[in-house]
Amino acid sequence: MPANWRAIRQYVLTPGMAQTTFATRGFRARDEATRERLESVGAHFLTGYGHAVGARGPAEATVALETVEPELRGFAYEGAAMGFAVLDGLTGGRRVAEFLAGPAARHVYMVHVGVGWAMARLPRWRRHAIQPADRLLGWLALDGYGFHQAYFHTGRYVRSHRRDEVLPWPGDPVGRWTGRVVDQGIGRALWFVEGADPDRIADAVDGFPPDRHEDLYSGVALAATYAGGASPEELRRLRERGGAYAPAMAQGSAFAAEARERAGLTTVHTAAATEVFCGAPPAEAAAVTQAALADLDRDGPEPAYLVWRQRIAKQFVTLGRC
Repeated sequence: MPANWRAIRQYVLTPGMAQTTFATRGFRARDEATRERLESVGAHFLTGYGHAVGARGPAEATVALETVEPELRGFAYEGAAMGFAVLDGLTGGRRVAEFLAGPAARHVYMVHVGVGWAMARLPRWRRHAIQPADRLLGWLALDGYGFHQAYFHTGRYVRSHRRDEVLPWPGDPVGRWTGRVVDQGIGRALWFVEGADPDRIADAVDGFPPDRHEDLYSGVALAATYAGGASPEELRRLRERGGAYAPAMAQGSAFAAEARERAGLTTVHTAAATEVFCGAPPAEAAAVTQAALADLDRDGPEPAYLVWRQRIAKQFVTLGRC
C-alpha cells in the first residue's frame, strides 16, 4: 500500500488523543500526578495503535514501538496489537500472527489483550476473523474486551453493572465462563475509572453482585501492578478493602509481574505492588504463574485459563502470602 494511503488509513482509524483524557471520559483522579500517569497509559496505547495502522507491516511498526520509554512500552504494544487485529478483521490477513512472530512475542500477554479491544470495535460478524488461536492466552482477549467496554461505556458497564458473555468462544461455546474473564477486564478498567483511589475502587466493586467481586479484584490488582499510580500505603489500603479476595488479587498481580518480567520491563511500582499483593518480589511472583502451568489440561471440562488462575491463587494461599 502506498505511503499516502497508509497515512489516510492511520488518520481515519486512529482515535484522537482526547479520547484518553479523564475530562473526556468523566473519570476521577485522586491528584494531578495520578491523572497524568494514567492518561499517559492511554496516550501511549493510541501511539502504538497509530504505529500499527500507519505501518507497512508489523516489522516496520516494531521499530517505532521499541523507541517508546520502557515503562510505557507494553501499552504501546497492546495498542499496536489492537491496530493489527482491526486491520485483520476489516481486510483479512494474519498481521497479529506475524506481529507475535517477532519481538512482540515478549509482550504476548499485552498482544492478546489488545486483540480484545479490536473485538469490541469490530462488527460481530467480523470477530471470527481475529479470534486468537491460542486456547490458553487467547482468553486474555476477553479481558481486553471487558476493559474496552468499561473504559468507553462506563455508565453501562461500571455504574449499571452490565456484563457481557462473549460467545461462542473456543472451549466455551455457550458462554458459561467468558463473562468471568470479561469481568477481569472491567476490574482493570476500574483502576482508571476511579483514578487509582483504593476506597473509590472498593466502593465500586461493592456495588456489583457479590459473585463478580473475585474477578473484578483480580483485574484491579493486575492494573495496579502493571500500570502503577498508587503508593504502597494506598495499595495496602486496597488490599485491606479487598479482604476475602486477597488470593484473587495476588493472582492478578502475579499475572502483571509475569507480563513485565517476560518483556524485561519490570519497574519500581511493579515491585511495590507484588510486595503488597503477593508478599514477594516480581520475579518470584511471576515464577508462580509459570509453575502453575505444569500438567495443565488445555482441553479439560473447565477452561484451562480459569484453572490456571485458580492454581495461582491457591499457591499464594499455600505459601501463606495472602
